[in-house]
Amino acid sequence: MRKLLVALLFSLLLLPKLAEAQMMLPDQATQGTGERLEIGTSTSEIAITSDFHGADLTVFGAVANTDSLLLAIGQYDVIVVLEGPREDATVRRKERVFGIWINTRSMTFETVPHSYSMSSSRMLDDITTPLDLTDQGIGIDHIPLTPVGFVGNASNLGEFRQAFRRLQEKGGLYDRDPSGVRFVSSNLFKASLRLPANIPNGVHTVRAYLFKSGKFITEKSLPLRVIKTGIEQTITDAAHEQPIAYGLFSVFLALVTGWGASVVFRKD
Repeated sequence: MRKLLVALLFSLLLLPKLAEAQMMLPDQATQGTGERLEIGTSTSEIAITSDFHGADLTVFGAVANTDSLLLAIGQYDVIVVLEGPREDATVRRKERVFGIWINTRSMTFETVPHSYSMSSSRMLDDITTPLDLTDQGIGIDHIPLTPVGFVGNASNLGEFRQAFRRLQEKGGLYDRDPSGVRFVSSNLFKASLRLPANIPNGVHTVRAYLFKSGKFITEKSLPLRVIKTGIEQTITDAAHEQPIAYGLFSVFLALVTGWGASVVFRKD
């Protein structure tokens, strides 16, 4: 009889735990069934030669575990970005002083991408809200630009941020294509990204972002190496590894070139 009472008491103590476990089972069963994103690139390395005038990078991707109804009515969007190496960038403002244009003010932004090429399935403002884009740092207008040791008013900060974006876009280093991502089937997409002729050396990052009904779902990233080859790489290595010898050789070459030009074009 005593054993029966102990068993009954033990069962009563376990009932709340069993009920809690049963309530958790549906949630646990749904784990791992969310949308997944996979991407691949047409190449993992870009070689820059003397005749490099820019190129197009193709990114292929697939979206898995999608809602068929939302997919049919176009509620899934993809944004693909090629982000260059990050480094500090300084923006200077020139003003006319006594008839001479000189740098009067400057601001340095820390660890910003040297290049940024973006393609999307449609306009960013049609995909999600500006606040969500800022939270994820997606888009030229939403790249975090944090000044180093900033002391000043907000108007100056906004002015320098706009100037930095404008200069990067004018130089072709920042680029956007609101129709560069196309779904080639129900869940397969292809994106085209433009690489400028002056794309920087180093390891770049390809990022793909998936949105559903305006909400960020997941992202995927891959590295992309951009390297110089041939004589360009030799000159770059010499300039960084042996700067003194490189400088002396450059001066010598300039003197020889100047002397040779004076001989060729000398008037008798």
